[in-house]
Amino acid sequence: MSLQAAQFFAELCLPFHDCTTVGNTYFAAPNPSAPLRLRIDFAETIHADTYGGLRVAVVHPDRGEIDAVVLSFLDHQTFHRRDEATDRRPNTKGYATFDKYHLPGRPPWEGAVTTGLRDALEKYTAVWFPGSWAARRQGPVIENTVRTAPGAPVAGAARGR
Repeated sequence: MSLQAAQFFAELCLPFHDCTTVGNTYFAAPNPSAPLRLRIDFAETIHADTYGGLRVAVVHPDRGEIDAVVLSFLDHQTFHRRDEATDRRPNTKGYATFDKYHLPGRPPWEGAVTTGLRDALEKYTAVWFPGSWAARRQGPVIENTVRTAPGAPVAGAARGR
């Protein structure tokens, strides 16, 4: 079943204009004039088809992955309300995670509160892409939809500089 990743990443309200979601992965060019790109995937747990956070990576077109971090749902209280309401306890199956199985018409991550994840993403990306969030705070409100157009190509990347 679909993880409905595009909708999850839209919930995060990321400020990047040059972005797309392919499958369950979000790609962005926070600074289109620089070669670094951002990739966000769901981080798997030891249980099959179960996800416990987001794996955020900075990627260079020639050098590959430069840095990566996992932002856990537990650490950022993404499912705290849901787990409390359903009486899920720490160290039990499904606590602070979601899996690919869900009711039709509902996302598998239903009940997620993404504020803590978004704040952590802002702090992490500020290191690699300074100023990328400032435009969002100062400019007009950006729609909560994920764009489907790919980011601008990096000049010279195809030549193998």
